[in-house]
Amino acid sequence: MGKTLVEKIFDAHVVDRPFGEWVLKLDGVFCHEITTPIAINDLVSRNMDTVFDPAKIKAVIDHVTPAKDAKTAEQGKILREWTRRHHIKDFFDIGRNGVCHAIFPEKGFVRPGYTIIMGDSHTCTYGAFGAFAAGVGTTDLEVGILKGVAVFKQPETLRINLNGSIRDGVFAKDVILSVIATIGVSGATDKVIEFRGGVVDRLSMEGRMTICNMAVEAGATCGICPPDKTTVDYVWKFIGPEREDIYAAKEEAVSDFAKWYSDEDAVYAGVVDLDCSVLEPCATVGYKPDEVKPVRELAGTKVDQVYIGSCTNGRIEDLREAARVVKGKKIADSVRGIVSPATPAVYEQALKEGLIETFLSAGFCVTNPTCGACLGMSNGVLAHGEVCASTTNRNFFGRMGKGGMVHLMSPATAAAAAIAGVIGG
Repeated sequence: MGKTLVEKIFDAHVVDRPFGEWVLKLDGVFCHEITTPIAINDLVSRNMDTVFDPAKIKAVIDHVTPAKDAKTAEQGKILREWTRRHHIKDFFDIGRNGVCHAIFPEKGFVRPGYTIIMGDSHTCTYGAFGAFAAGVGTTDLEVGILKGVAVFKQPETLRINLNGSIRDGVFAKDVILSVIATIGVSGATDKVIEFRGGVVDRLSMEGRMTICNMAVEAGATCGICPPDKTTVDYVWKFIGPEREDIYAAKEEAVSDFAKWYSDEDAVYAGVVDLDCSVLEPCATVGYKPDEVKPVRELAGTKVDQVYIGSCTNGRIEDLREAARVVKGKKIADSVRGIVSPATPAVYEQALKEGLIETFLSAGFCVTNPTCGACLGMSNGVLAHGEVCASTTNRNFFGRMGKGGMVHLMSPATAAAAAIAGVIGG
């Protein structure tokens, strides 16, 4: 019997299999200042303040940056001092930091076949590279930091075939919202979603990261895409001959990464076919990410704020889509427009391309890279009763501010709402 992509990764990383669970060797333990300080403090209190391999630990301050109060300043201080204490060189402090799930792939820390954990539910983003990546709780994070291993039950795989071709004006965000609407918020619970099909093959790495990022919103442990030439093109500067890696040519890397592909006779927990040719721009309603409607059905819905950014849609491709919509226009007087490029490199590229000028001329506030607004902590919190058209990944009640409503959508749809002052305007 053949194996799925994830089963092959598990086989390659297994250290032990007690009681039917799999102890996996980790290629990376990623950390940020909201969840990791809790683990650090607990380890210190137990006289276990060590790390398994400082080269495999990556850390960033990104959720509230710069700090907004004494508590968030203290969280940053704990992480900062810990990285210095253990000589963790890949630490991205204020000024060099970016949203974790954007900056870590950008720096080449994610590769096909890797196993990665982080104390953040959207760690599943890294599956876009053909890696198994999962968000974990404090105890598992501590074990990962100490021993470089994590325990999992081998998940079943739900295969989702994204067939057809997406039309102009439809983007990866519309695709993943449609997937979640189709299978529901618990449709992939305790499973890995393997995204396949012609649409996936044609998506950029940014697009693949968008769909994998939101796999957790359907309950998945991880979303994953088979690594191909698009993957190799993205990571080539980190794995090519100039970096003394094993590949002399891209074709060699493409061929090698093919070993992770699911076998033709692999067994799946289920298979879902989605015809992406019929998809149209969409957005969430209510407070669950599977409550999705076409934008045309929300036409005229007033918004108070438009937010373009996050680990889902804050990359250069996303900013280009939004900038094309707003170029030469002004946002509605009733709207607060906020743009947060996901990393300094994205910000710099947006400056070079004139995108930042486009946003500023339109009336947007352009902020530093941060997660703050997405989880309602800073840089764009909503007041009670306010509505936000957002490119983030969660529309839970109170997510962006107590009593606020969040409609999730693509950068282009959000930009259009900023201009019109209403969704679908």
